[in-house]
Amino acid sequence: MEYLTGPLIAFVGIAALVICTPGPDTAMTIRNALLGGRSAGLATALGVSTGLAIWALATSAGLVALLIASEPLFLAVKYVGAAYLVWLGVQSLRAAFGPGALQQAIAQSPARGLRPRQAYVQGVVSDLSNPKIAAFFSSMLPQFAPAGATDFVSLAALGLLFSAMTLVWLTGYALATARMRDALRRPRVRRTLDGITGVTLISLGVKLASEDR
Repeated sequence: MEYLTGPLIAFVGIAALVICTPGPDTAMTIRNALLGGRSAGLATALGVSTGLAIWALATSAGLVALLIASEPLFLAVKYVGAAYLVWLGVQSLRAAFGPGALQQAIAQSPARGLRPRQAYVQGVVSDLSNPKIAAFFSSMLPQFAPAGATDFVSLAALGLLFSAMTLVWLTGYALATARMRDALRRPRVRRTLDGITGVTLISLGVKLASEDR
């Protein structure tokens, strides 16, 4: 009972601050909700949450420690993730400013948007290709385990709680974006948003690649 009023509350508070800070997962959810509507936005949120759950279980099983201990492997995952974000950003910029972008935006219909399955995969890949999450989990989860316990169940429970909180937060983003989608799909507004999203994703990719561990 004491744990429920102490370390767990502290963990929830810190997790909420981290989750609410905009980053690649937020940008991905907004992007896909604009492209594919509510279903794509929700699928992206679920994909991100799935990726977090995998990282949490890997951390609890001690596998993440191997990743962090191997600098070449850590860097490889980091650069793959950075390249993926940059690639998605370039795609958005092409949609905004490429040849015939305005005509394409006018002709595009909601039915031809991003499919939920694609959005889900993008969410999973985006999260799993960010080794910063692995480093964060490996340093954060043991600090808040009950009575200093570092067994698989205790660490996994905290990691899965973080994943569930992220799902709730990103679901809110997806629903809010989807509700505004009709107004935001006007051609010139859509091009502007594609441009902003593209620059954001590229910036996040460059930041990920240039950051130290």
